[in-house]
Amino acid sequence: MVTQMFDHVRIVLVNPSHPGNIGAAARAMRAMGFSKLCLVAPQVFPHAEATARAAGADDVLTHAMVVDTVAQALVGCHVVFATSARPRTLSWPYIDPTECAQMIVSQHQQAAIAILFGSERAGLSNEALTHSHYHVIIPTEDDFNSLNLSAAVQVMVYEIRKAWLAMDSVKNIELEPRKGVTADQMAGVYRHLEETLIHIRFLNPRQPKRLMQRLMRLFNRAQMDVTELNILRGILNAIHRYPYCQGDSDSV
Repeated sequence: MVTQMFDHVRIVLVNPSHPGNIGAAARAMRAMGFSKLCLVAPQVFPHAEATARAAGADDVLTHAMVVDTVAQALVGCHVVFATSARPRTLSWPYIDPTECAQMIVSQHQQAAIAILFGSERAGLSNEALTHSHYHVIIPTEDDFNSLNLSAAVQVMVYEIRKAWLAMDSVKNIELEPRKGVTADQMAGVYRHLEETLIHIRFLNPRQPKRLMQRLMRLFNRAQMDVTELNILRGILNAIHRYPYCQGDSDSV
């Protein structure tokens, strides 16, 4: 079944304010074969309007995961896509929904994937975007780029389903599982890296500028595997043990 293909894809709604949009998103997901819904600090949920707008997709709502932070929503995920209506000052790699869908269906099913959608009023915050590997921009009119939350979800899940159905020639190919690292594992690495950079006086915590954001973008783009992550952890541990760490390194 196509639905089984999408069991590793998590649709994450960050701070949704309207319960009707949650229900409509669940309906869009169910129609395209998706079932994994995660809500980050929803203003109102559960709610009768969400159930009504789900139009029968009650199972998606019933099993929806509700968490307090984006980091909690991404625990166990290997690749994170974040939808954004506009480019940001510090840009991540940008792709469109079709490219995103092709990347998702090319991933092995054991690689957990998350797609982030922002709130109705403000979209995703810059902090939430730093958790992602790619930013997805749905092409719209320049002077009117405001899509309803559930409509954005509909576009993305449709593109993924369409890309999967187009892969008839490779559906039965056994792919070797990729031992990628999860978002929560990477969060631990980033904390370790920041502590190390402060320790060697390369990073001034009082004037951090955007050093950590740029490093997060770099490592997210690399999509390290477990072995590479362990190598990086080992390097950071070795730096902490090395005598020159208390020296006169320049800070940024």
